[in-house]
Amino acid sequence: MPTSTPVSESGGRRLRADAERNRARVLNAARELFAERGANVSMDEVARHAEVGVGTLYRHFPTKEAMVVAASQQRFGEILTYYRTVCRESAEPLEALQMLLTRVGEVEARDRGFASVIGGTLGSEGPPSTMRADLEAELVDLVGKGQAAGSIRHDIAGADILALTCGLTSIVHRRSGDWRRYIDIVLDGLRSDHITP
Repeated sequence: MPTSTPVSESGGRRLRADAERNRARVLNAARELFAERGANVSMDEVARHAEVGVGTLYRHFPTKEAMVVAASQQRFGEILTYYRTVCRESAEPLEALQMLLTRVGEVEARDRGFASVIGGTLGSEGPPSTMRADLEAELVDLVGKGQAAGSIRHDIAGADILALTCGLTSIVHRRSGDWRRYIDIVLDGLRSDHITP
């Protein structure tokens, strides 16, 4: 009997790992289908696309709204992770900001359908306050570094950068202009050596 305990514990760990993988598969499938087809996607279709049973899907996400919230959080978390692991390594704060804004634009352009699902399900509710606070803290640090280096104007705050990302996502979703040009104009306006003609 002594050998049965490790087997049981290992089995438990394996089940938890499988559950986490299944959850990730469901979220990835939901984001893909929502991006392609908008809100016109059923929970059964998400389960089929993720190749999991419907019961598995409902164990993780009892409602479609819960699934949309989790997928939205996952997407925001990925952008935050990208900033921390890629952008933050840049020696130049404005370059780091350009990388971040470009990634946001690319993700929003790819996920237009999903963005409409988020808006239709959650209204104007933004990312979770903790994630938003984490990103704002990163941007405050970034702006501070840029100001110390003399590359970012001293009247800019981290909250200003968050507002600029909102403008960027609006342009992407509404297709109201060239979002890459918007980034260029924004970065030019943030430079400490920017001179208005």
